[in-house]
Amino acid sequence: MSASDASLLTTPLHALHRELGARMVPFAGYSMPVQYPAGLMAEHHHTRKAAGLFDVSHMGQLRLGGPDACAAFESLMPVDVIDLPVGKQRYGLLLTEEGTIIDDLMFFKKAQDDLFVIVNGACKAGDIAHIQAHIGHRCQVTPLPDHALLALQGPQAVTALARLAPGVEKLVFMTGGDFTVDTGTQKIDVFLTRSGYTGEDGFEISVHNHHAEALARALLAQPEVQPIGLGARNSLRLEAGLCLYGNDIDTTTTPVEASLNWAIQKVRRTGGARAGAFPGAPRILAALADSSSTSGPTGTKKRVGLVAQERIPVREHTELQDGAGNPIGEVTSGLLGPTINQCVAMGYVDASMAALGTQVMAIVRGKPVPMVVSAMPFVPTNYYRG
Repeated sequence: MSASDASLLTTPLHALHRELGARMVPFAGYSMPVQYPAGLMAEHHHTRKAAGLFDVSHMGQLRLGGPDACAAFESLMPVDVIDLPVGKQRYGLLLTEEGTIIDDLMFFKKAQDDLFVIVNGACKAGDIAHIQAHIGHRCQVTPLPDHALLALQGPQAVTALARLAPGVEKLVFMTGGDFTVDTGTQKIDVFLTRSGYTGEDGFEISVHNHHAEALARALLAQPEVQPIGLGARNSLRLEAGLCLYGNDIDTTTTPVEASLNWAIQKVRRTGGARAGAFPGAPRILAALADSSSTSGPTGTKKRVGLVAQERIPVREHTELQDGAGNPIGEVTSGLLGPTINQCVAMGYVDASMAALGTQVMAIVRGKPVPMVVSAMPFVPTNYYRG
């Protein structure tokens, strides 16, 4: 690590990344591997066809415990926490009082009084403080800084992991549990879910820092598995149409503007048994009532998928215009999709321009590049649902 990077945090796998020849970059306050010697394109394709191992230990992990934990956590989000069955995971959204997005997260119900939560690395300090301040008097909020997080992703992830932890093959998408991984020299207790951030089948594995390197080495010893960096993680998630906090969603966007209506269950909507009673509820519920079509009133915005009609990558912060040259929005994420070999992006456009098939212009170095509003994901997902 250079002197300029001396203030960066490191994960328990930092020495292993160096050993494997990773190019390290600052990310969310950590020194993280952006790619390994094989390169981003090879890593991306390997994950799509076999299995890739990602170090995502910069993410925040915490537990919420106590009889009121589920109801308390539900009060911070427009999602159904109380009725989520034990043993299942769900996507959630922390909201401001204005109904905009503080962070997106995943939570798992280990028991009726025990929730396991994963938040984004760049937001974890603020998220934990927010949760503690708002519901710390109702439940125990326990951060887990002594735990690393690994993601094993790809169609052969289950084959590789099941050799070491028999029984994981019985899990389906968004379920999980406690398992023991037998590396051959030691047995490692982990908590894992069958989920991930690539659109592929796979697992996210929480493990104590002391055992993280041994677990990673055992997984990398499997013939299907190769190490994958942040670069391919980004291209994989964009092809899957998944939001990146800080790019595609933030405190200037609401769930409805971000096309995340699917994440708000009926029980929390108008007419539901527990409608409202979450931050920004009046704004969110009113927007949901107006969101029955893909378009909306001029001046409102909507997140859409975009496919370039020329082989010109369109990056974040690129202005979008209509055919008459009027500004209508901005790209928030964009790159050449390695799997589909097309330049894809997502961004926000005026809701009146959000219908599938609408052509817009991205202004790249002063030149208009035609793009078409397209359905996401750009690559079909491969989640295992049984």
